[in-house]
Amino acid sequence: MNKHNLEETVKGKVALLLEETMEKSWGIYIPQVQSDITDKLQNPLPQQLYLFRESSFHEAKQKFKAEFLKNQLRFHGGNISQLAKFIGLDRRSVHRSVKGLGLSMESIRQEQISENSCHEALITRTIRGALDDYKDLIRPQKMEKMYQEVPALSRHLAKLLPHNHLTWKQAEREFEKQFLFQALSEHRGKVAETARQLRIQPETLHRKMSRLGLKKDLSQKLFKL
Repeated sequence: MNKHNLEETVKGKVALLLEETMEKSWGIYIPQVQSDITDKLQNPLPQQLYLFRESSFHEAKQKFKAEFLKNQLRFHGGNISQLAKFIGLDRRSVHRSVKGLGLSMESIRQEQISENSCHEALITRTIRGALDDYKDLIRPQKMEKMYQEVPALSRHLAKLLPHNHLTWKQAEREFEKQFLFQALSEHRGKVAETARQLRIQPETLHRKMSRLGLKKDLSQKLFKL
């Protein structure tokens, strides 16, 4: 599916499913919630990776690597050679990462999952992540009803949206971009405060912001607030 077709699908069928689910759960349709979710689903890269909000940058990245690698291994049935080609690493690097991150290959091989399951799980995280931003604005009972509808909604959306695959390097970059953008947004773009919370040097954060193109995205986000 090319970018234009994806946009049309998201604006049409996906938007309609979101609208129906909101009306079923909340009794009303909130365009801004729909817009936030569709914006995330429309991006060809996964929008909701494994983000760990209450962690330092280093801790969060290690947790991300473990979750990403574990799920990729589960998808490939624990076949390291197959996985290595899929994510653009050599077998030795995969073995080293598995050991360094403390993953159990025996457990992973017993938890094999399908590509469709991975796809649905990604969509579920995307939707839940967008909904979490509205927790303080919508009554808990109504929000819980919406959360209960998310798995069924994700199954429907998985049939409409393309599967997206990342190499190891792409996944690391996307994680850093999402994690740092989220942290900077929470601190309204204040680099020193964000760096202190993430326990990294402000100079390091500045370099990453430049390399990941975060300054423009952050300016646009803060302008809307």
